[in-house]
Amino acid sequence: MSEIILDTKLVGAIKGVFFVPSYQRGYRWGRDEVFRLLEDIYSNGTKNYCLQPVVVRKDGEVYELIDGQQRLTTIYLIYRYMHNASGGFLDEPKFKLRYETRDKSEDFLMEVDMTQKEENVDFWFICNAYETISEWFKCKEKKSTLTNLNKYFDENVKIIWYEVGESEDAIALFARLNIGKIPLTSAELVKAMFLSRDNNSDMDREKQEEISLQWDNIEKELHNESLWCFLTNQNAEKYQTRIDLILNLISQMPQGNKEKYYTFFYFDERGRNEKLNDIWREILHTFLILKDWFENHELYHKIGYLIAAHCPGISLQSIYTFSKDKTKSVFVDELDRMIKQSIAINSNYAELDYNTPGDYVKISRLLLLFNIESVRQIDEEAQRFPFDKFKEKGAWSLEHIHAQQSEGMKKQEEWKEWLRLHRHSIETLSDSNAAVTKTIEKIDICVGKSRLDRKEFENVQQDIIKLLSVGGNTEYLHTISNLALLNMSDNAALNNSTFDVKRNRIIEMDKRGRYIPFCTKMVFLKYYTPSEQNQLHFWGQADRAAYITAVNSVLSEYLSEPVRIEKDGE
Repeated sequence: MSEIILDTKLVGAIKGVFFVPSYQRGYRWGRDEVFRLLEDIYSNGTKNYCLQPVVVRKDGEVYELIDGQQRLTTIYLIYRYMHNASGGFLDEPKFKLRYETRDKSEDFLMEVDMTQKEENVDFWFICNAYETISEWFKCKEKKSTLTNLNKYFDENVKIIWYEVGESEDAIALFARLNIGKIPLTSAELVKAMFLSRDNNSDMDREKQEEISLQWDNIEKELHNESLWCFLTNQNAEKYQTRIDLILNLISQMPQGNKEKYYTFFYFDERGRNEKLNDIWREILHTFLILKDWFENHELYHKIGYLIAAHCPGISLQSIYTFSKDKTKSVFVDELDRMIKQSIAINSNYAELDYNTPGDYVKISRLLLLFNIESVRQIDEEAQRFPFDKFKEKGAWSLEHIHAQQSEGMKKQEEWKEWLRLHRHSIETLSDSNAAVTKTIEKIDICVGKSRLDRKEFENVQQDIIKLLSVGGNTEYLHTISNLALLNMSDNAALNNSTFDVKRNRIIEMDKRGRYIPFCTKMVFLKYYTPSEQNQLHFWGQADRAAYITAVNSVLSEYLSEPVRIEKDGE
């Protein structure tokens, strides 16, 4: 286990000699970076403010500066300017910067002679930064600003001090932090807080080793995609370490927070007032609670739905916060209330329309719940809804079970693809039907044309839809009885296909082992339709009525009123 000292130090308390090794470039901050640092510090005023980490390795009496050279040099220049501008009244910097391959830079920082600005590129950037600092102060009331900024450095502004052990490979760490652009995360800093050799706690080395092992085990378990996708909709690529999810939960990091080290600052503050052992027990306990939810069949599906459905005002954070100190029955009752609220609408679901944006979201959420609850209610808890498969790239979205339009099809390649997809379904109809034979001939002619006219395509399309649709009204087309969660990718021809074509594609996907939501598969296998009313190639009124009956049965606990069933002939 690498030895680390982690602390937050006031800028005014930074002392010593910092050695910049040859593997680092020189000072390169421009006007924008210097100006932004000054503005951030000054606008923060007397509130506590923390700069990003300075990573060092002790080498005898000096510190090898692995990361943070640009910030530390700028702070040095600010101190140098304040000392000069105050006529020596304000102190000089209490630390020095020494360079392995830039001998003159150390002396130049102490004087900042503008006449030497063009002598080399390092001097140019140092002078440019010093001029920016001078310009910034000129825009303020100089005397009070000098006094205030110096006071902020002494009392409010801190750096994260991250000191690695002497055995650490400094070049490899520098490459990771700078060349690889992989910065220290809040999680790494929190871990270092527990494992620091100078954490001033009663935590012995054996306990630190135990925490290190438990930490790594938690991280490993969170790489189980089933667990991860149950807990969050966030892409795992956004997390360098997945334990951040647990730490953010405890720190109650606000959504949209832009403070990179918010969670570390939270734990650092607690670590100054509480025993580290107690804080670690809370982290471990929190993870075990989430794991218990994952392993509990009922909680897994109910919590998983609330997170996957993107319900307004509901998050893992809000669920976790409510769960504290609650009995299981009270907790489950609240989950049921939240689920019921998530699908509550001011009308009947039968009145919602696919083409209305707000309705689209409501129907999608209801059908997601229908899929999850159908799996949850299977006898003997034989199956679990796979949130990891459902959230994979190319997500499942709301689509028509039986489409009769040409939405999104604008190119003749898409028209021909649509005709080819439906040719097989037409062939399965009665050979003695003259309309079938004639339609197949029309399909072949259209597909064989070098240039297909849109009107010609639409005429043949209507013939096909007529053959593959049940007669009667078409008002149901955009309602919930003709909608399911489908993944037809971006294929416009397939999205606009009739029931039989989509059914064949679903069967093909199933044979290849592709994931298909439980209820979607049941729809296209005609699972809900009574056998005496089953028409294999069509999605008719009997199918739609059976489908809605199943929705009402599975979701009876949550629906404020049953979804109305379309009546035959309506």
